[in-house]
Amino acid sequence: MEHLSPAAYAPPGNAPARSHTAPLVVITILFFMWGLLTSLNDVLIPHLKSVYTLNYVQAMLVQFCFFGAYFIVSLPAGMLIRRIGYKNGACAGLVVAALGCALFYPAAISGYALFLFAFFVLASGITVLQVAANPFVTVLGPPATASSRLTLTQAFNSLGTTIAPALGGLLILQGMPAAVDATKLVGDALLQYRLQEAAAVQGPYLALAGALLALAVLFALVKLPTITHAGDELEAPSASVFAHRHLVLGAIGIFLYVGGEVAIGSFLINFIGEPQIANLPHAQAAHYVSYYWGGAMVGRFIGFAVMRSVSPGKALAFNAAASIVLILLAIFGKGQVALWALVAVGLFNSIMFPTIFSMALHKLGAQTGQGSGILCMAIVGGAIVPFVQGALADAIGLQWSFFVPAACYVFILYFGVRYARMYVEAQH
Repeated sequence: MEHLSPAAYAPPGNAPARSHTAPLVVITILFFMWGLLTSLNDVLIPHLKSVYTLNYVQAMLVQFCFFGAYFIVSLPAGMLIRRIGYKNGACAGLVVAALGCALFYPAAISGYALFLFAFFVLASGITVLQVAANPFVTVLGPPATASSRLTLTQAFNSLGTTIAPALGGLLILQGMPAAVDATKLVGDALLQYRLQEAAAVQGPYLALAGALLALAVLFALVKLPTITHAGDELEAPSASVFAHRHLVLGAIGIFLYVGGEVAIGSFLINFIGEPQIANLPHAQAAHYVSYYWGGAMVGRFIGFAVMRSVSPGKALAFNAAASIVLILLAIFGKGQVALWALVAVGLFNSIMFPTIFSMALHKLGAQTGQGSGILCMAIVGGAIVPFVQGALADAIGLQWSFFVPAACYVFILYFGVRYARMYVEAQH
């Protein structure tokens, strides 16, 4: 899932020309890291579900705590960064994220509740990092090439989301004994099983904590331009930002899109493990989650080319319709057809977030910064929608529960069709 920077940042007016290669490399690594940390959840959910014998609703508390942090921490993060500055804010975000990763070590001994707290702390750090680091991409070079730099960093964000499931499958799921049924264990045997399996996350997440701390030191040492916030004086516009109907519908679209995308990724390993689909162990199924997120990376390049001649609204509507058809194939199909149909949704997810985001902010003028904040808070859909699907999966079965993300894409189809001529009408 990508993260877009608000437009209300200005580079220093008379900054001397100098090479920004080193700072851009560090920031690109940041984008890669938060992509990796976000999609690693898709591997941990089935792992923790198996270890602690959870139902689907309980397992989805992982995404609830993770994406709930976006909603809770976004505004305080903005206030913190105004107080301590963007560079210090990015360093603080990295340190908090490292603390969240380090908490996985005691969580493996303590139990599921501490895991959930660790996910919240980790996501809080990523939220602070996102708010602080995004604007640097726009000021590390000429304004005319800002979009190309953002595309580069987004590509590395996608690379992180693509390799994380395969890496997690190798490091975390590989050792899970397929023959052990935790539901049949009791007493000391169950406790021993849980400790042994939960310990699989300790090494990888301690390594991630170390990497994040190293990045914090790098970020502190690298020379970065000073950012001034061009929109401070525009924070209290006379008219309500909610008067813009396309922004309100766009916020609902972001909520449902992120929710649908995260829900599919969260349930994919368990779905592939179903007897009527592929009956694969978790470690093998994790590779298909990489294909799901990798599809979004490939689709972004295709979308970039296509949308030079096709209106964003039409492209969005087409991708939403294709996603609905593929999810229905996964619901009513079996075997390889159902498996690949669900994986292929990733390809059509590719353009949705930036397209909805930019359409929702169209012609907001002085309210662009405020609108952007609302859209960022709508990312909380990643906490709510998987939770709803988890409840349905417990009630009527995992395969049927995919009607929830299908319904999300129905709204996105409506939004695309409704505003298909948005930019055409703007030109007349």
